[in-house]
Amino acid sequence: MFGLLQRWVVDGRFVSSLFLLSLFGVAMVYSAGAINTPDPVVTEAWRRQALWLAIAVVGFTVVSRIQLRWWEWSATPAYVFALVLLAATLVIGTGGTGTAEGTRSWIDLGLVRFQPSEFAKIATVLALARFLSTKDQPPNGLRDLLAPSFLVAVPLCLLILQGDLGSGMAFVGLLFAMLYWARTPLLLLLFVMSPVFGLVLTFDTLVWSAYIGVLLLVLYLYRYRLFLYESAAVFVANVAAGAIAAPLWHSLRPHQQNRLLVFLDPTVDPRGAGYNLMQSKVAIGSGGLTGKGFLQGTQKRFDFLPEQHTDFVFSVIGEELGFLGVVLTLLLLAYILYRLVRMAEGANDAFAGLVVFGTFGVWLVHICINTGMTMGMFPITGIPLPFVSYGGSFLLACWLAAGMAARLAHEE
Repeated sequence: MFGLLQRWVVDGRFVSSLFLLSLFGVAMVYSAGAINTPDPVVTEAWRRQALWLAIAVVGFTVVSRIQLRWWEWSATPAYVFALVLLAATLVIGTGGTGTAEGTRSWIDLGLVRFQPSEFAKIATVLALARFLSTKDQPPNGLRDLLAPSFLVAVPLCLLILQGDLGSGMAFVGLLFAMLYWARTPLLLLLFVMSPVFGLVLTFDTLVWSAYIGVLLLVLYLYRYRLFLYESAAVFVANVAAGAIAAPLWHSLRPHQQNRLLVFLDPTVDPRGAGYNLMQSKVAIGSGGLTGKGFLQGTQKRFDFLPEQHTDFVFSVIGEELGFLGVVLTLLLLAYILYRLVRMAEGANDAFAGLVVFGTFGVWLVHICINTGMTMGMFPITGIPLPFVSYGGSFLLACWLAAGMAARLAHEE
């Protein structure tokens, strides 16, 4: 096909791990549907997940045979098309359910309903990799980070307008992961992240003031590494973050405010916004060392656990398979991330390495936030667990990203 496809050469251990985790995900979605009061949407979800897995494996097989130069050529068109889809959701988008309630991040075409943000992540990784790989020198100043930050900021703003903050965090993760792989100095990345710290620390005036003082000291000690205007920009950005904290809080929708409040104290609203987190922690804690057994979770069976086949499937694992099941799941996820890092290290092309590590950044954010929110370590948001949570477009996007990474890592 005009040189588009090449012979199939991929990392067997990587693919085997993905398939094993996906089958495990289908099993846990099936278990999540085993409830005393049957709900067709939940009880039949595993069949749809299995069907999507079959489609995803076919997609992986095709994508993993597409050569590197085609991916480079398609980066810009894919990025533009992804922006068009994200913008379209603001007009024709439909809302999600559960933790995604209140968003407009889905496009319903009748037979197919999908979330454009999942494919926009892949397109943004490609576009950012294309841009960074063309630079002769790694970014060494804030000015060098403006263009790559803009590439991520555009889809991120569209997601914020949709109300989908969970997916937005994945875009932030891929940006910092790819900047790091492009050999951006760590101190520079910390300076870029510092306004976020300034925003979070505004909960206490003394703490925020101490933070600003420390920041000024660090900027002074490292003044020779930044231009004066860059140091001033970092300082002003942190002060601005503190100034907009209150207006930003009031601009959030009620359900978004509630999620942050119950993250700090679930008992603030135990029957409302805090219910999900409290039931999730009860489910995971009740699993003990070995769990209650497959299909035997009581929190799940009596339908106390919300969104148990999607965002809270990790809670089902904790309740039914216990601490050992949770550890084994996390180890398998960690091994997949480890294989991605090794694949990025072994890539013979800068563009390929950036794409693989960008995929690593997206999945790392999904894993950390999804597992963390079920245990109260992060605010609850609609962000699924890769290859495990129910979701056709998400599973397909994960396998397509895996196919792309597997192909590019072995490009000769």
